[in-house]
Amino acid sequence: MTGPPGKLLPLVAALLCGAVLAQAASPSGPSVTSAAPVVSTTPDHGLLSTPGTSKRGEPSAGKESTQPVQPTPTTPTTLPADDWNLAGHGKVLYLTFDDGPQHEWTPKVLQVLRKHHAQATFFVLGIQVAQYPDLIAAERAAGHRIGNHTFDHKTLTLLPDAKVQQEIAMGIKSKCLRPPGGGTNAKVQAIAAAYHQREVLWDVDTKDWEKPGTAHVEHAIMAGARPGAIILMHDGGGNRSQTVAALDQALTKLTQQGYTYRSLPC
Repeated sequence: MTGPPGKLLPLVAALLCGAVLAQAASPSGPSVTSAAPVVSTTPDHGLLSTPGTSKRGEPSAGKESTQPVQPTPTTPTTLPADDWNLAGHGKVLYLTFDDGPQHEWTPKVLQVLRKHHAQATFFVLGIQVAQYPDLIAAERAAGHRIGNHTFDHKTLTLLPDAKVQQEIAMGIKSKCLRPPGGGTNAKVQAIAAAYHQREVLWDVDTKDWEKPGTAHVEHAIMAGARPGAIILMHDGGGNRSQTVAALDQALTKLTQQGYTYRSLPC
């Protein structure tokens, strides 16, 4: 029905005003955007210590509670996963040598390893690498792996964060870190993880650094031998004639028992 124009305009105006008031009365809160959770892509790094003297380098079951300390230098790229199922390859031993390279004893250790067709891992000091880079080249050329043993063998647990970072950063570039003396804690593990270096300790300590005699070192190797065992010896830090002789004798017997020798995935 059409009414007179004079009455229609006030009616339309009243309807429009009511609609505007109704819209204003209706509450509307601010839009909420759900932020996706931040997921750390830093791989787990840790140690699995089994009863006794075992100090293996194995991934931890859970996340580190300590936040990784970001290194001062450029952060290395994330490393691919490696096979750390050391006991899953049959009668394989993992021979490791610390504190080198050293001009007299490292070549003799390399000679014994070559004689027995054995691969090993050398945890080297940065200060020694600077003096004998040709020996590092020789180790790599022979198929051995190289691990970081810090720059000059400081006890990392006694150092402030910046010095721990410096000791690791000035050591040789590697996927693995062996802290001097096996001294580690949550802080050291976190800094190593920030550099994408896995801490690797040992199962068998031959204590060859004490120079207890060739027979003692050989016995320690033989007694600790089992599939997947990491054996600690030294090619630097002093006279290693006992280590060289014991290594030769032990590998002769262990090879007869069916053992082979691989380097760690460092």
